[in-house]
Amino acid sequence: MCSSGYASEVMVIYGIQYQLMSVGSMAKKDEKSEKNIQDAARSMLDAQLGVLRKAAVSQAEVFGSFLSSLQTFTESGAVFKATVQKAGRISIPEAERQALKIKEGDLIQVIVVPIKRS
Repeated sequence: MCSSGYASEVMVIYGIQYQLMSVGSMAKKDEKSEKNIQDAARSMLDAQLGVLRKAAVSQAEVFGSFLSSLQTFTESGAVFKATVQKAGRISIPEAERQALKIKEGDLIQVIVVPIKRS
């Protein structure tokens, strides 16, 4: 999936590829056409590297944001595994209840992430 931010870079890559095909299809190979091919290849490589760098930076930013959110969540909450019992019930381990001062009747928020499907 290509985001709109990369559309211009992709178009540049396609344009350079077209130039390479055009220059490469010339019947007479001389020094000038060889230089044109090398220049076009360098331009295409630079454009591709630019797209990859932007994608990597974007992924790093998203992952960093996720880790920050996770850290905030775990600082004020608890992360543990639980098995779903009859009627969909789960138990909060005693250590977590004590650490978070959770008592019977307290209202809590639960985020469910399945880790294993049977």
